[in-house]
Amino acid sequence: MPCTAENFPFLAQHASQSLGRLLPETPHAFRNCFQRDRDRIVHSTAFRRLDGKTQVFLNGQGDYYRTRLTHTIEVASISRTIARALGLNEDLSEAIALAHDLGHPPSGHAGERTLHELMRNHGGFDHNEQSLRVVTLLEDSYPQHPGLNLSYEVLEGLRKHHTHFHPPVGEPYSKPSLEAQLVDIADEIAYYSHDLDDGIEAGLLPLPELEKLTLWREACEQALEEIGSLVDKETILKNRKFILRCLINHQVEELLSSSKAIIKASHVHSAAEVKHFPQSLIRFSKEHQQKNKELRHFLYQHFYRHPSVATTNHEACDRISKIFSSFITEPGRYLGARFLKRIDQEGKHRVVCDYIAGMTDRYVRVYS
Repeated sequence: MPCTAENFPFLAQHASQSLGRLLPETPHAFRNCFQRDRDRIVHSTAFRRLDGKTQVFLNGQGDYYRTRLTHTIEVASISRTIARALGLNEDLSEAIALAHDLGHPPSGHAGERTLHELMRNHGGFDHNEQSLRVVTLLEDSYPQHPGLNLSYEVLEGLRKHHTHFHPPVGEPYSKPSLEAQLVDIADEIAYYSHDLDDGIEAGLLPLPELEKLTLWREACEQALEEIGSLVDKETILKNRKFILRCLINHQVEELLSSSKAIIKASHVHSAAEVKHFPQSLIRFSKEHQQKNKELRHFLYQHFYRHPSVATTNHEACDRISKIFSSFITEPGRYLGARFLKRIDQEGKHRVVCDYIAGMTDRYVRVYS
């Protein structure tokens, strides 16, 4: 892509500049390292299991609702769009997006909170850190090594909550690549926009309350320009998918506009300088951040904490707690040889946690 005032290929993390893999490999004839990473992720067991894991509604509650897999694909799609518009590395962005939720346990964020509580005295649980464990240790695809042996730059993108990054060569730095930064925001855009869709489909989000949301009103205004009329509840609900597409498009446009201005003002000139810049360069304006905050508050109030969602999640988390207790008491009865042999090195609680985090919602029900 040519360098213009509107894109920044000189800030992209190019495959030719990758810091490589933990175990060096012979380059592929026609796929660069990030393309190979993407394919390894897509073919992994953990990726396939995402189809059986909860986004908000437990898997099996309805064919319409999103799963952790469909959410991941949506994040990857938005990430590629943003990366292309900014002249960044689409392959790297896609690989990070496809791997970002591989460590998510069954029962969504409620399941994550349950595992964290069960592991409180044993290092806790965080799905971002678990995604790293999946791709570096738990996946069993290659006889030469555990994990997927992904490129350093993809692993960097999964370290969301790290305050410092320690590359195999060079000085530590405080910010990841722009590709990693944009995936983090794409995740947020996909998460909240599509949860609105699922909540409306389930009849849990009242239209009068929706109309109080600034982002919803702005999306309706954008939709009006194309379809001409949104005069009543029936018309709005009939066209909600189009309105939500307008919402996502609006969010991406706002992010691009804000990020371009921030990058220009930063005067960074290379991917290396990005990593030493004190703030993230891919971010919304403060005004738009407030709009997103309003949307998050609305979803927590009317959707995530709705009794029909909370009750089902509570029951699923109770199952996880019982399974955890049983596995800790009799690991030899439930864990296969591959997991049992890790107990001496990593401890029984961490190994059991790894096993349960890899379960699908259906698998949890089998054991309960």
